[in-house]
Amino acid sequence: MVHLASVPSDAAARRGSVAEGMEKIQFNDPAEDEAVASVYGSRFAAQDLPQHEMPEREMPKEIAYRMIRDDLSLDGNPMLNLASFVTTYMEDEVEKLMAEALPKNFIDYEEYPQTAEIQNRCVSMIARMFNAPTQSEHVSAMGTSTVGSSEAIMLGVLSMKRRWQNKRKAEGKDSSRPNIIMNAAVQVCWEKAARYFEVEEWYSYCTEDRYVIDPEEAVNLVDENTIGICAIVGTTYTGEYEDVKAINDLLVKKNIDCPIHVDAASGGFVAPFIVPDLPWDFRLEKVVSINVSGHKYGLVYPGVGWIVWRSPEFLPKELVFNINYLGADQASFTLNFSKGASQVIGQYYQMIRLGKRGFRSIMMNLTRTADYLAANLKQLGFLIMSKGGGQGLPLVAFRLDREKGYHYDEFAIAHQLRERGWVVPAYTMAPHSENLKMMRVVVREDFSRARCDTLVQDIKLALQTLNAMDQKTVEVHQE
Repeated sequence: MVHLASVPSDAAARRGSVAEGMEKIQFNDPAEDEAVASVYGSRFAAQDLPQHEMPEREMPKEIAYRMIRDDLSLDGNPMLNLASFVTTYMEDEVEKLMAEALPKNFIDYEEYPQTAEIQNRCVSMIARMFNAPTQSEHVSAMGTSTVGSSEAIMLGVLSMKRRWQNKRKAEGKDSSRPNIIMNAAVQVCWEKAARYFEVEEWYSYCTEDRYVIDPEEAVNLVDENTIGICAIVGTTYTGEYEDVKAINDLLVKKNIDCPIHVDAASGGFVAPFIVPDLPWDFRLEKVVSINVSGHKYGLVYPGVGWIVWRSPEFLPKELVFNINYLGADQASFTLNFSKGASQVIGQYYQMIRLGKRGFRSIMMNLTRTADYLAANLKQLGFLIMSKGGGQGLPLVAFRLDREKGYHYDEFAIAHQLRERGWVVPAYTMAPHSENLKMMRVVVREDFSRARCDTLVQDIKLALQTLNAMDQKTVEVHQE
């Protein structure tokens, strides 16, 4: 696991990285004098970096910087990481703004009231982008910033569950077995939210030719214990937009009281500009909440997400904490407390710097680049699994045509590309269609047409290399 680190035993920590026998070789220690000719002439360059225990003594700041920077040089190049939706480019001016805000704790509204005001501006802009109802002066949409869509989704699930529980208790009915309906191809944060908050997961499974939720099947799964249906605008696997309108219309037709939460983590900043007439948001009466990631196509570095509720009735009051630091109530509904203000400020910069026209221009370019890449991959013999022409996210999901009898698979191609520095993930499809292997390229803002051409050439080279190998050599090479 990447996110869970085990603490080594004392014996393992002492062994460190010293090669066997090296501990017997004696060297004269470099001089203690810190005024050395270079970082690499200091005693620190001849020592291991501390790994398990904080060192007793300090080191000069220039040396600490260089040693850590050298350590980090082993990481990949973020711009060549085509597996990730997360933003890897921002302008110098916004980077400066964000750096200046690093000391600010966003939650401290009393000290940083203008930062809180900037968040409120962002919520208002995003809510209007999602067509939230704004006609009434008495009832309005509500929203908040989060550290990403994972937190936003957990808040959405928690509010749907609590609202369902309150209704069941008011009716004198059992409220111990809530369930939520979603596509089996959901991002893992949905599974986390369901398990953390003790909600049963009911799935509409993908097939070998359908990678999104089946609206009819989803609605048929609804029962009295269903807290809501999750619909995805931009799936993780293929980038497709699920048919939120079809789910909404079936619920209305069958007179079923079941809310929809739209997971627009990836598509929330794409669909409004590429397919503005597509009804997936608050224009649909059953959609009660929407989340979006600012750090994906919202064009902000990692650490910001958003969730918006149609109106206060869909956010139970007992979940909201009111703070009056500013002389008036400030509503707060988050899972964490302290967090940096930089990403919220970065989001505001991007929205007022680019405006609707700027976002539309960027998303159009990304869509064109994705279509261009898909056309090139199709010429190379790949089967394209994602939707083009703006009918999905600007990404390309593709796989080998098994009927052509290749002696290698998508994982072998990914391995070859990694040797050139590209990170293009190979993976299996969602449950019940996991026999399908596939690859995916996420087209982000800094993935230009020229870089796309370079990737295509490297894919051609990878195919040539693998075609020249026999099956056994391919297997050995992957190991």
